Amino acid sequence: MNTAVVIVGAGPAGIATSACLNLHSIPNVVLEKEDCLASLWKKNSYNCLKLHLGKEFCELPHMSFPRHAPNFIPKADFIKYLDDYAEKFCVVPKYQRCVKSAWYDKESMTWRIFAYNTSNGEIEEYSSRFLVVASGENSEGYIPQIPGLDRFQGEVIHSFFYKSGERYNAKRVLVVGSGNSGMEIAFDLAIHGAKSSIVVRSPFHVMTKEQIFLGMKLVKYFPINFVDSLLLALAKFTFGDLSTYGIVRPKDGPLLTKARTARSSVIDVGTVDKIKAGEIKVFGPISSIEEDKVKFMDGKSESFDAIIFATGYRSTANKWLKDENETLDLEGLPKKAFPHQWKGSDGLYCAGFAKRGLAGTSMDAINIANDIKKVFE
Repeated sequence: MNTAVVIVGAGPAGIATSACLNLHSIPNVVLEKEDCLASLWKKNSYNCLKLHLGKEFCELPHMSFPRHAPNFIPKADFIKYLDDYAEKFCVVPKYQRCVKSAWYDKESMTWRIFAYNTSNGEIEEYSSRFLVVASGENSEGYIPQIPGLDRFQGEVIHSFFYKSGERYNAKRVLVVGSGNSGMEIAFDLAIHGAKSSIVVRSPFHVMTKEQIFLGMKLVKYFPINFVDSLLLALAKFTFGDLSTYGIVRPKDGPLLTKARTARSSVIDVGTVDKIKAGEIKVFGPISSIEEDKVKFMDGKSESFDAIIFATGYRSTANKWLKDENETLDLEGLPKKAFPHQWKGSDGLYCAGFAKRGLAGTSMDAINIANDIKKVFE
């Protein structure tokens, strides 16, 4: 099949890019390996999830959230927003197409993409002038290698597969990872009667969603250091000194930490109170695992029935993109730093890799569509 643009991935980045191209009347095909758009949201996100940023920072191009929508959008409402968005801009992905390889043919100056149709077992070939990698930073759950993990007698899952703490009632559960997902899952486990614990491996900021929303508003008008100082004062007033509970703040403020390292602050949903009350235990890094017992680097050890790894995701784009590693690094992420990460060479683009959330995804989609439009003018 020949088309102007092939987009790999029907998550927010893929459908936003397709929508922007459609507005310019540029033919495009979206290939998605799952049987629905935004499969990470629909199939592999926990039930209590909400967007951590205010809705104005989470909108895709050319479509706002409804006025009556809450400022912090729940999972179900965001999924409906994505479905409505695709319908409004006539984005119709080809589902169950798992891209196996894509390479640039210099003679014809086109991209050749080969996808496995999982519904009929056939290999399909697509040819396009432009290729957009929109499979995202979160294609595959990452579980670190820990000595003895393969011999753990309890349940081991990635947060990718976690839905609710209901079935963990009265069980001893260790959550590895203290980002937003890890802290929210630890809280969800606790309120469902699990004996919840969490591993904290590095410093991070804890804020309320209102504090981060305020910071993102103020940073448009004031220096980032000033805004960070204000946010730190508010956080200290709200949470106190958390270092006695095993949570240490980074040296840089929350907004500067995000800008320099792409690591977001943890938005507290009630986890801190559970930690202070002793309902959620905090442990340091893991050294090894023996049967049902987890040993920690500080010498402590404890038995658990289950371990949930909230240790992030990895891109899989470099497994199928054959461009001699010119665009992506070994982790499947663009080699170019923000704000230039969206454009490669030979008509290759990357959408959703800015590490700037949905706002960064929207910027990528607009930039890519506008850049391709120049060829069609």
